[in-house]
Amino acid sequence: MTDDGTATTGATSTLGYEQARDELIEVVRRLEAGGTTLEESLALWERGEELAKVCRHWLEGARARLDAALAGPAEARDGGEPAGDDG
Repeated sequence: MTDDGTATTGATSTLGYEQARDELIEVVRRLEAGGTTLEESLALWERGEELAKVCRHWLEGARARLDAALAGPAEARDGGEPAGDDG
């Protein structure tokens, strides 16, 4: 982390969703509290944007996995015997 509490961009890609979300909450809290210089505020804003992208990436991945899981059983049913027809 740097002196203003932000981490480097390279470390962002290794963050899990919860870590990124929690840090994003802290960034927003610090921005809303004020009392930072313009330069610090800009650095916090940029960090917040990076963290939001990480969160969005994780959520999109989770959405894709859910969609695939929900589509899987339906595709199996459509390609096989009708449900409830034992013969």
